[in-house]
Amino acid sequence: MQERVQPDHGEAIEPLAFRPTESATGVASRRLRPIHWVIGTLLLVLATVVFFVFTAKAVRMTFSPPTTLIDIEGGFSFNLGGVYLLREGDYQLHAEAPGHHPLDVILSVGEKQNQQFQFEFRRLPGIVHVKSIPIESARITIDGTDSGVTPTTLDLEAGLHDVQFAAERYLTHEVAYLVEGKRVEQTLRVELLPAWAAVTFETQPRGASILVDGESAAEAPATLDLMQGAHQITLKLEGFKAWSRDIVVAANEPMKVPKVALTPANGLVLVRTRPSGAGITVNGEYRGRSPIELELKPGLGYSVQIFKSGYEGVSRRVTASAQAEQTLSIRLTPLLGEVQFAATPSDAELYIDGILMGRANRTLSLPSTPHAVEIRKAGYAPHSTSVIPRPGFVQKVKVRLLTEEEARRLAIPPVMTTSAGQELVLLHPGTFTMGASRREPGRRANEVLREVTLTRAFYLSRNEVTNAQFREFLANHNSGEFEDNKLNLDQQPAAQIDWNDAALYCNWLSKREGLPPAYLEKGGAIVGFYPLATGYRLPTEAEWAWAARYVEGAPLLKFPWGDSMPPSERVGNFADRTAAHLIGRIIFNYTDGHVVAAPVGSFPPNQHGIHDLGGNVAEWLNDFYEIPSGEPSEDPLGPGKGEYHAIHGSSWMHGTVTDLRYSFRDYGIDGRKDLGFRLARFAE
Repeated sequence: MQERVQPDHGEAIEPLAFRPTESATGVASRRLRPIHWVIGTLLLVLATVVFFVFTAKAVRMTFSPPTTLIDIEGGFSFNLGGVYLLREGDYQLHAEAPGHHPLDVILSVGEKQNQQFQFEFRRLPGIVHVKSIPIESARITIDGTDSGVTPTTLDLEAGLHDVQFAAERYLTHEVAYLVEGKRVEQTLRVELLPAWAAVTFETQPRGASILVDGESAAEAPATLDLMQGAHQITLKLEGFKAWSRDIVVAANEPMKVPKVALTPANGLVLVRTRPSGAGITVNGEYRGRSPIELELKPGLGYSVQIFKSGYEGVSRRVTASAQAEQTLSIRLTPLLGEVQFAATPSDAELYIDGILMGRANRTLSLPSTPHAVEIRKAGYAPHSTSVIPRPGFVQKVKVRLLTEEEARRLAIPPVMTTSAGQELVLLHPGTFTMGASRREPGRRANEVLREVTLTRAFYLSRNEVTNAQFREFLANHNSGEFEDNKLNLDQQPAAQIDWNDAALYCNWLSKREGLPPAYLEKGGAIVGFYPLATGYRLPTEAEWAWAARYVEGAPLLKFPWGDSMPPSERVGNFADRTAAHLIGRIIFNYTDGHVVAAPVGSFPPNQHGIHDLGGNVAEWLNDFYEIPSGEPSEDPLGPGKGEYHAIHGSSWMHGTVTDLRYSFRDYGIDGRKDLGFRLARFAE
């Protein structure tokens, strides 16, 4: 506000206090009246309603049966003639209908504008009064659950129920019963049918005891109530034979057993013998073994024969008395035969049927029945046998007891078969001489004479390992061919195998059969040997030489067929006339029928039942190769290490005196077309 400047009249001008006008004062002092609040509130409510209407979903709910009460919690809802306006979200719905369980569910309103929900009430249980006649206290089972006994009142859920009634001596009754529910009262009343029937018995003469399943029930004539099913009926009357039959009773179907005429009882004769087990015949008809009770018609005479192997037969005449028992006791007289026992060592003890009879060297008279015989002595394996003495003849039993070591050795199977089908023969070696004399034609410097003792029994395979057997271990193995002649047929010996693969095959077979491997493997290479292992391995040089050359009581064999050249016809597969166009040095005037390797076992076995130790293919041995010292040795295994392994045996490529001899020694590391192997293992 600016002050207005007035003309100067010589008087002082004084400021005046400002006062608003009357109209201005009235506007400033005006207040909001209640009507304004009401209008504002109505506008807010109207805006809220409009917002709710535009955002709510139309929800229609149908109920079966129709509901009498609906309550929705969890948010604002509006009912327009059965259609509810609800915003999207979850609500707690409570509804009721007479005779039904209340409905309490979560109502999930989705995003769709129009939504419809259907609900079904579950009926309240029904009240069922359960009764049974003509007997009460019947056991009730409803839907497999025990529900007490009649009479009773039960609350049962509405619907169909399987109800079963069971009572002693009554048939089980089953019914499918529909319960209305909604607390409606119903009555289930069943009539139980008896599980028995009246059965009438009558006998001639009267007064017989009636036994049902072994239990006394009444005296005939009588009518009994018997439960349904099979029963054993026995009728007994003193002085008469018992009558017994099986009958089948049907519930509620009375039956009458035909009148039974009882037969007078036989006399009883009890036959006892000592010893027992004797055969009994009556008038030539076999009746069984003693002790036995015989039923015989009274007043008649019978011939009773008693017989037992090793005893004299007995015959008795017997007359039975009605309703009486008698006992026939017979002591049988044994038929004796002499048995002479001779045992080595002489102080062995003799047991007959488990009873000590003293020293084994003696003669005994024994009943002519089978007897168990055992001869024993400490430090020896017992010997068991059996003997049947014969009257009038003297039998001899001669026994040499084996030491425990002998018995142990004999208990080892003489032949065993591998899982790959190879047969191995048990050999019990001893002391012999290896090598060859310097005067022997064809001898080489490495065939040093030396004495060797083998102490452990061992097995050696009858044949060399075949191509088929080796391919179980190495599927792609191929022995190849020689000048268009096949070496790879299944039954030909496996060739072209180095020593390492031959040893790996032995380990593979051991592991397959659960035996301890004889060789130590590392990265597919053999790096060691377990000398005490009982798994499969290659034979040692000493074992091979003993199996090939040793014949009990004779000099060591020089050649596979004997001691001189040339061989007789077809004793082994060597370089013969058929191979003259392929091999430089052959055996003249000899033909074996095979140009190259023959199927294993094609030629006769040697003295131990082993084939092709000479001929067919030469064979890898376990030992590292060395020139021996000539000193005696026991169970030699060769040097502990070396570059080459020993090879023994001639092959289809050999035809000279030098390499056809059993003492010929070769060595190598790689496979050859005429080199294979066979299996060995310790017996224990």
